[in-house]
Amino acid sequence: MILDRDGVINCDSKDFIKTAEEWIPLPGSIDAIADLSRAGYAIAVASNQSGLARGLFEQSALDEMHEKLRNLVAKAGGRIDHIAICPHVPNDQCDCRKPEPGLYRQIAEYFAVDLAGVPAIGDSLRDLEAAASAGATPVLVRTGNGQKTETQLGAALESAARFDDLAAAARSILQET
Repeated sequence: MILDRDGVINCDSKDFIKTAEEWIPLPGSIDAIADLSRAGYAIAVASNQSGLARGLFEQSALDEMHEKLRNLVAKAGGRIDHIAICPHVPNDQCDCRKPEPGLYRQIAEYFAVDLAGVPAIGDSLRDLEAAASAGATPVLVRTGNGQKTETQLGAALESAARFDDLAAAARSILQET
């Protein structure tokens, strides 16, 4: 299972999430991750974090945010197995900044798996495009940028499953297994 971070797991901000205090989970997201983890899903997070390259926060602040995420999920009885981030700005032309599929390929390599059929949950078009390019199954949530993204889906992504939030997506995925 691959999850985008900002707008899927936690509240997003046009001003970037720069501290652990600003990192606020969306209602139901932590329990959803824990439920998926307890059901046997490996949980990976794939997140563009250009605030690093922009100098808006340091790696230590990002580490604190991710430690907060891991601790909250652990308290709920689950775990985050891997976090992959792209620290670049758009002009860096890297292969890991979504919509490029590099983060997803890193996750596939980390777990030594093919991503075919692996749900990849995001709230933006770039999340879904990266997932599809890497062979994963794109899933849209309407939190974060999701409502706007839903109006932008082209023919290639029109069939993506859509849910109100991560909790609803997790319930559906767990019912299928």
